[in-house]
Amino acid sequence: MIKIEAIIRPGKLEDVKDALNEIGVSGMTVSQVIGCGHQKGRKEVYRGAEYSINLLPKVKVEIVVNDQREQECIKAISNAARSGEIGDGKIFVYPVNNAIRIRTGEQGETAI
Repeated sequence: MIKIEAIIRPGKLEDVKDALNEIGVSGMTVSQVIGCGHQKGRKEVYRGAEYSINLLPKVKVEIVVNDQREQECIKAISNAARSGEIGDGKIFVYPVNNAIRIRTGEQGETAI
């Protein structure tokens, strides 16, 4: 099993959810996060003073799938989240040793 974490633009969340639903992935965790990368933030003026805002709002989508679905999920997320501009986000992939469904005690891929 693998865990896929995608940091994306907030406006692309619905597109990513739809793309994952189309390939049969419905379980996910979504968090609102802030961060910076190549986008470098932006400058704003408030009451005559200029402020640099370098931590921008993003959304983190986390899913756990079996190894065979890794590339399919990455492709779906990439295509749905891509705008072609700096700040589209990143995808990270981690190995998962085990998953346990608390309600039934199922383990492994049957738990996801």
